[in-house]
Amino acid sequence: MKALLVVDVQNDFCPGGALAVPEGDKVVPVINKIMGDFELVVASKDWHPENSVHFEGWPEHCKKETKGAEFNPDLNTEELDRVFLKGTKDKDDGYSAFEATNLDLADYLQKSGVDDLYISGLATEYCVKETALDAVKKGFDVYLIEEAVSGINEDDVSTALTEMKEAGVNVVSATEINLSF
Repeated sequence: MKALLVVDVQNDFCPGGALAVPEGDKVVPVINKIMGDFELVVASKDWHPENSVHFEGWPEHCKKETKGAEFNPDLNTEELDRVFLKGTKDKDDGYSAFEATNLDLADYLQKSGVDDLYISGLATEYCVKETALDAVKKGFDVYLIEEAVSGINEDDVSTALTEMKEAGVNVVSATEINLSF
C-alpha cells in the first residue's frame, strides 16, 4: 500500500509564522490535490510544551494548543487518517515524524500494510529530511514529492536532497505520482 505523510504543515512554519518557511504555504494546494490518490494519509505536528530545550536553538514555535501549532487553514485536514505529535517533551527536539510520542508511526504504517511512503511538508532540510531518513531506516520505500516540500535555505535544501538521495530516498514529481496510480 502507498501512504502519504504530511510533515508539519502548521501555521508557525508558513508565512507569517514564528519560524516560517518563506513559501511554505505553496505546498498546501499540491498536497490537497494528491491526497485523494492515497489510501492512507497521515500527518505530523510539532507539539512543543511551553518550556522546551528545543527553544534554546530555535525561536518559540508550535506550542501545543496554540494557533501556531494548528495546521495551515487551507490544508484539507478531513483527509487525514491520523496525526502524530512530536517534540512533545521538554527534553526532545522531535525533528522526525518517527519520534512521535502519541503513537508509534512505524508500527502504525506497518500494521496498515504500507510499503511505499510518500513524504510532503515542511521544512525540507529539517523535519522532512529527518523523517525521510528514518523512514528508509525503518524499511519503507520512500518517495519525496518535490513540489510538495519547501525549505528555508536553498543551499541547505540542496545538501539535504543529496543526503536523502544517497540514503535511498526517491525524489519524484507530483505528476509522476498521479501517473503511477
